[in-house]
Amino acid sequence: MLTYGDGVANLDLEELVRFHRSHGKTATISAVRPPSRFGGLDFEPGRPVRFTEKPQMGEGWINGGFMVLEPSVLDRIEGDHTNFEADVLERLGLEGELMGYPHDDFWQCMDTLRELRYLRALWDEGKAPWVTWS
Repeated sequence: MLTYGDGVANLDLEELVRFHRSHGKTATISAVRPPSRFGGLDFEPGRPVRFTEKPQMGEGWINGGFMVLEPSVLDRIEGDHTNFEADVLERLGLEGELMGYPHDDFWQCMDTLRELRYLRALWDEGKAPWVTWS
């Protein structure tokens, strides 16, 4: 298993591994829809407005950063100059050896101070959806 470590999700890792083992390919990446940067509005003209906080986007899958890889993937890394996404994952995709595991629930990266503050607020309020342990 591999993760970039810059995001959190309520992804079922055991199910991700089961999916990977079921298809026999070299690599599996989690596929997520990134959250909107802005809150959304749910409304119809002439009706009350309902706000939605940071909804998941309805389209556009991206690599969620949680991956299951066969050991042979390490042989594809030729050194520090290797770009893992372009030189390894994209090549595996072209070879038909990369599968995506769809995760349609909570996922959030932590690349900016704004995202850190958002995630810290969820944690501090006891509302962190990625906390799936007890």
